[in-house]
Amino acid sequence: MKKVITLCLFAFIMILGTESVMAQSTPNKIEINAEASSKTEALRKHVKFTNDQRDQMYLALREYGQGKAGITNGISYQEAITKIEKRLDDKVKTILSEEQYASYIVFKEEN
Repeated sequence: MKKVITLCLFAFIMILGTESVMAQSTPNKIEINAEASSKTEALRKHVKFTNDQRDQMYLALREYGQGKAGITNGISYQEAITKIEKRLDDKVKTILSEEQYASYIVFKEEN
C-alpha cells in the first residue's frame, strides 16, 4: 500500500513539474503578442491606417517577433536578423500605401 501511495505522489509531483516547465515558454508568446499589439497601436496613431491594415500590420509584427525570438546567438545571428527585418519591410510595403510607408519609415527611424 505504501508503494502505491508513493507512486501516486511521485506521479502527481511529475505532473506539477511538467506544468511549470510549460508555463515558462508561455510568457514568450504573450510578450511577443503584447509587443506586436503595442507597436501596431503606436503605428496606427502615427501612420493612420485602416482596421484591415492594422490587422495585417499586427500579424506582420507578430511574425517578426516570433522570428526574432527563434534566433539563437551564433555565427550568422546578424545575417538572420537582417533577413527577418527585410521580410518585415517587404510585408509592410505590400500592406501600406506609398505615403503611409513614408510615414512608417519616419516612425521607425524615430523609435
